Amino acid sequence: MSEWAAKRFWTRAEAAEAADGFGVRLDGRAVRTPAKAELVVPTQALAQEIAAEWDAQEGVIAPATMPFTRAANAAIDRVAREREAVAGMLAEYGGSDLLCYRAESPAELVARQAEAWDPLLDWAESALSARLRTTCGVMHLEQDRDTLARLHDEVRLLDIWALTAFHDLVSLSGSLVIGFAALRDHAPVQALWQVSRIDESWQAEQWGSDEEAEAVAQRKENDFLNAKRFHDLSRPRRGC
Repeated sequence: MSEWAAKRFWTRAEAAEAADGFGVRLDGRAVRTPAKAELVVPTQALAQEIAAEWDAQEGVIAPATMPFTRAANAAIDRVAREREAVAGMLAEYGGSDLLCYRAESPAELVARQAEAWDPLLDWAESALSARLRTTCGVMHLEQDRDTLARLHDEVRLLDIWALTAFHDLVSLSGSLVIGFAALRDHAPVQALWQVSRIDESWQAEQWGSDEEAEAVAQRKENDFLNAKRFHDLSRPRRGC
Protein backbone atom coordinates (compact mmCIF):
# COMPACT_ATOMS: atom_id res chain seq x y z
CA MET A 1 0.00 0.00 0.00
CA SER A 2 3.03 2.33 0.23
CA GLU A 3 2.57 3.44 -3.39
CA TRP A 4 -0.74 5.07 -2.47
CA ALA A 5 0.93 7.32 0.14
CA ALA A 6 3.94 8.15 -2.03
CA LYS A 7 4.60 11.30 -3.97
CA ARG A 8 5.13 11.19 -7.68
CA PHE A 9 8.60 9.77 -8.35
CA TRP A 10 8.40 9.10 -12.09
CA THR A 11 8.63 11.28 -15.16
CA ARG A 12 6.84 9.04 -17.66
CA ALA A 13 3.92 6.62 -17.41
CA GLU A 14 3.15 4.40 -20.39
CA ALA A 15 1.31 1.23 -21.38
CA ALA A 16 3.48 -1.71 -22.39
CA GLU A 17 3.00 -5.29 -23.50
CA ALA A 18 3.23 -7.84 -20.72
CA ALA A 19 2.68 -11.54 -20.26
CA ASP A 20 -1.00 -12.29 -20.88
CA GLY A 21 -1.91 -8.69 -21.62
CA PHE A 22 -0.74 -5.15 -21.09
CA GLY A 23 0.86 -3.46 -18.10
CA VAL A 24 1.78 0.05 -17.06
CA ARG A 25 5.36 1.21 -16.64
CA LEU A 26 6.60 4.17 -14.61
CA ASP A 27 9.98 5.05 -16.06
CA GLY A 28 10.24 1.41 -17.07
CA ARG A 29 9.16 -0.03 -13.69
CA ALA A 30 6.01 -2.14 -13.64
CA VAL A 31 3.07 -0.83 -11.64
CA ARG A 32 1.91 -3.33 -9.03
CA THR A 33 -1.34 -3.77 -7.16
CA PRO A 34 -1.62 -3.22 -3.38
CA ALA A 35 -1.15 -7.00 -3.01
CA LYS A 36 2.10 -6.71 -5.02
CA ALA A 37 0.87 -8.50 -8.13
CA GLU A 38 1.92 -6.96 -11.41
CA LEU A 39 -0.93 -4.85 -12.78
CA VAL A 40 -1.72 -6.53 -16.10
CA VAL A 41 -4.99 -5.88 -17.93
CA PRO A 42 -6.45 -7.57 -21.01
CA THR A 43 -6.35 -4.67 -23.50
CA GLN A 44 -4.00 -1.95 -24.56
CA ALA A 45 -6.84 0.59 -24.40
CA LEU A 46 -7.40 -0.08 -20.70
CA ALA A 47 -3.66 0.00 -19.96
CA GLN A 48 -3.38 3.34 -21.73
CA GLU A 49 -6.25 4.74 -19.66
CA ILE A 50 -4.56 3.58 -16.47
CA ALA A 51 -1.23 5.03 -17.61
CA ALA A 52 -2.98 8.35 -18.23
CA GLU A 53 -4.25 8.33 -14.64
CA TRP A 54 -0.71 7.88 -13.34
CA ASP A 55 0.62 10.51 -15.71
CA ALA A 56 -1.98 13.00 -14.40
CA GLN A 57 -0.83 12.67 -10.78
CA GLU A 58 0.90 15.64 -9.22
CA GLY A 59 2.49 15.53 -5.79
CA VAL A 60 0.91 12.91 -3.49
CA ILE A 61 -0.85 10.13 -5.37
CA ALA A 62 -4.64 10.54 -5.09
CA PRO A 63 -6.43 7.19 -5.55
CA ALA A 64 -9.81 8.93 -5.78
CA THR A 65 -8.72 10.39 -9.12
CA MET A 66 -7.69 6.96 -10.48
CA PRO A 67 -10.90 4.93 -10.95
CA PHE A 68 -9.50 2.59 -13.60
CA THR A 69 -6.39 1.81 -11.58
CA ARG A 70 -8.53 1.07 -8.54
CA ALA A 71 -10.86 -1.14 -10.56
CA ALA A 72 -7.96 -3.08 -12.06
CA ASN A 73 -6.48 -3.56 -8.58
CA ALA A 74 -9.83 -4.88 -7.35
CA ALA A 75 -10.12 -7.28 -10.28
CA ILE A 76 -6.64 -8.71 -9.74
CA ASP A 77 -6.40 -8.71 -5.94
CA ARG A 78 -9.98 -9.53 -4.94
CA VAL A 79 -12.31 -10.61 -7.71
CA ALA A 80 -9.87 -13.07 -9.27
CA ARG A 81 -9.37 -14.73 -5.89
CA GLU A 82 -13.01 -14.70 -4.79
CA ARG A 83 -14.81 -14.86 -8.10
CA GLU A 84 -17.52 -17.33 -7.07
CA ALA A 85 -18.30 -15.43 -3.87
CA VAL A 86 -18.51 -12.11 -5.71
CA ALA A 87 -20.74 -13.60 -8.39
CA GLY A 88 -23.00 -15.13 -5.76
CA MET A 89 -23.27 -11.88 -3.85
CA LEU A 90 -24.22 -9.93 -6.95
CA ALA A 91 -26.68 -12.56 -8.15
CA GLU A 92 -28.59 -12.11 -4.90
CA TYR A 93 -29.66 -8.68 -6.13
CA GLY A 94 -32.05 -10.54 -8.42
CA GLY A 95 -34.12 -11.43 -5.39
CA SER A 96 -34.53 -7.80 -4.36
CA ASP A 97 -34.10 -5.91 -7.62
CA LEU A 98 -34.98 -2.21 -7.47
CA LEU A 99 -37.22 -2.55 -10.52
CA CYS A 100 -39.50 -5.00 -8.73
CA TYR A 101 -40.52 -2.75 -5.83
CA ARG A 102 -43.04 -0.11 -6.84
CA ALA A 103 -44.64 2.83 -5.10
CA GLU A 104 -48.28 2.50 -4.10
CA SER A 105 -48.85 6.24 -4.60
CA PRO A 106 -48.92 8.96 -5.83
CA ALA A 107 -50.24 8.04 -9.25
CA GLU A 108 -47.65 10.17 -11.05
CA LEU A 109 -44.74 8.29 -9.44
CA VAL A 110 -46.40 4.92 -10.02
CA ALA A 111 -46.78 5.78 -13.71
CA ARG A 112 -43.21 7.05 -13.98
CA GLN A 113 -41.80 3.84 -12.50
CA ALA A 114 -43.93 1.64 -14.74
CA GLU A 115 -42.99 3.57 -17.88
CA ALA A 116 -39.25 3.26 -17.18
CA TRP A 117 -38.99 -0.07 -15.39
CA ASP A 118 -41.49 -2.34 -17.12
CA PRO A 119 -39.60 -2.30 -20.45
CA LEU A 120 -36.40 -3.27 -18.65
CA LEU A 121 -38.09 -6.25 -17.01
CA ASP A 122 -39.48 -7.21 -20.42
CA TRP A 123 -35.97 -6.98 -21.86
CA ALA A 124 -34.59 -9.18 -19.07
CA GLU A 125 -37.19 -11.82 -19.86
CA SER A 126 -36.13 -11.80 -23.51
CA ALA A 127 -32.36 -11.39 -23.15
CA LEU A 128 -31.76 -13.30 -19.92
CA SER A 129 -34.70 -15.72 -19.92
CA ALA A 130 -35.60 -14.35 -16.50
CA ARG A 131 -38.99 -12.84 -15.67
CA LEU A 132 -38.96 -11.03 -12.35
CA ARG A 133 -42.22 -10.29 -10.59
CA THR A 134 -43.17 -6.91 -9.15
CA THR A 135 -44.92 -5.78 -5.98
CA CYS A 136 -46.10 -2.59 -4.33
CA GLY A 137 -44.34 -1.46 -1.19
CA VAL A 138 -41.13 -2.68 0.40
CA MET A 139 -42.15 -6.06 1.81
CA HIS A 140 -39.92 -8.79 0.39
CA LEU A 141 -41.26 -10.55 -2.70
CA GLU A 142 -40.11 -14.13 -3.23
CA GLN A 143 -38.98 -14.61 -6.82
CA ASP A 144 -39.15 -17.85 -8.77
CA ARG A 145 -36.17 -20.07 -7.95
CA ASP A 146 -35.56 -21.07 -11.56
CA THR A 147 -35.51 -17.41 -12.57
CA LEU A 148 -32.94 -16.59 -9.90
CA ALA A 149 -30.87 -19.62 -10.89
CA ARG A 150 -30.77 -18.41 -14.51
CA LEU A 151 -29.65 -14.97 -13.39
CA HIS A 152 -26.95 -16.54 -11.22
CA ASP A 153 -25.72 -18.53 -14.22
CA GLU A 154 -25.51 -15.33 -16.29
CA VAL A 155 -23.46 -13.59 -13.61
CA ARG A 156 -21.08 -16.55 -13.34
CA LEU A 157 -20.29 -16.27 -17.06
CA LEU A 158 -18.66 -12.86 -16.56
CA ASP A 159 -14.87 -12.72 -16.53
CA ILE A 160 -13.10 -10.93 -13.69
CA TRP A 161 -12.97 -7.60 -15.54
CA ALA A 162 -16.66 -7.61 -16.41
CA LEU A 163 -17.52 -8.85 -12.93
CA THR A 164 -15.57 -5.99 -11.36
CA ALA A 165 -17.47 -3.44 -13.44
CA PHE A 166 -20.73 -5.28 -12.84
CA HIS A 167 -20.22 -5.00 -9.09
CA ASP A 168 -20.41 -1.21 -9.25
CA LEU A 169 -23.14 -1.11 -11.88
CA VAL A 170 -25.38 -3.32 -9.75
CA SER A 171 -24.55 -2.05 -6.26
CA LEU A 172 -24.87 1.60 -7.25
CA SER A 173 -28.14 1.17 -9.13
CA GLY A 174 -29.62 -1.46 -6.83
CA SER A 175 -30.61 -3.51 -9.86
CA LEU A 176 -29.22 -6.66 -11.41
CA VAL A 177 -31.28 -5.97 -14.53
CA ILE A 178 -29.88 -2.45 -14.94
CA GLY A 179 -26.38 -3.86 -14.51
CA PHE A 180 -26.90 -6.36 -17.32
CA ALA A 181 -28.58 -3.72 -19.49
CA ALA A 182 -25.49 -1.54 -19.11
CA LEU A 183 -23.04 -4.35 -19.91
CA ARG A 184 -25.02 -5.36 -22.99
CA ASP A 185 -25.58 -1.81 -24.28
CA HIS A 186 -29.35 -2.18 -24.11
CA ALA A 187 -29.63 1.57 -23.46
CA PRO A 188 -27.22 4.49 -22.99
CA VAL A 189 -25.48 4.20 -19.65
CA GLN A 190 -26.47 7.74 -18.65
CA ALA A 191 -30.14 6.92 -19.28
CA LEU A 192 -29.85 3.73 -17.23
CA TRP A 193 -28.43 5.70 -14.32
CA GLN A 194 -31.36 8.12 -14.47
CA VAL A 195 -33.76 5.18 -14.54
CA SER A 196 -32.24 3.94 -11.29
CA ARG A 197 -32.78 7.36 -9.70
CA ILE A 198 -36.49 7.78 -10.35
CA ASP A 199 -37.44 7.69 -6.67
CA GLU A 200 -34.71 10.12 -5.66
CA SER A 201 -35.54 12.47 -8.53
CA TRP A 202 -39.19 12.42 -7.54
CA GLN A 203 -38.38 13.30 -3.95
CA ALA A 204 -36.13 16.15 -5.08
CA GLU A 205 -38.88 17.51 -7.31
CA GLN A 206 -41.33 17.50 -4.43
CA TRP A 207 -39.14 18.68 -1.57
CA GLY A 208 -36.00 20.03 -3.14
CA SER A 209 -32.45 18.76 -2.65
CA ASP A 210 -29.48 19.96 -0.66
CA GLU A 211 -25.88 20.40 -1.74
CA GLU A 212 -24.62 17.42 0.24
CA ALA A 213 -27.16 15.05 -1.31
CA GLU A 214 -26.39 16.38 -4.77
CA ALA A 215 -22.66 15.87 -4.21
CA VAL A 216 -23.21 12.26 -3.12
CA ALA A 217 -25.47 11.62 -6.11
CA GLN A 218 -22.90 13.09 -8.49
CA ARG A 219 -20.13 10.93 -7.03
CA LYS A 220 -22.26 7.81 -7.44
CA GLU A 221 -23.13 8.75 -10.99
CA ASN A 222 -19.46 9.22 -11.85
CA ASP A 223 -18.66 5.82 -10.34
CA PHE A 224 -21.47 4.22 -12.36
CA LEU A 225 -20.28 5.76 -15.62
CA ASN A 226 -16.66 4.83 -14.86
CA ALA A 227 -17.67 1.22 -14.21
CA LYS A 228 -19.28 1.01 -17.64
CA ARG A 229 -16.23 2.56 -19.28
CA PHE A 230 -13.91 0.18 -17.42
CA HIS A 231 -15.94 -2.72 -18.77
CA ASP A 232 -15.87 -1.41 -22.32
CA LEU A 233 -12.13 -0.72 -22.22
CA SER A 234 -11.51 -4.27 -20.99
CA ARG A 235 -13.19 -5.79 -24.05
CA PRO A 236 -10.85 -6.79 -26.91
CA ARG A 237 -11.53 -4.90 -30.10
CA ARG A 238 -13.05 -6.92 -32.89
CA GLY A 239 -12.35 -6.74 -36.56
CA CYS A 240 -9.24 -6.60 -38.71
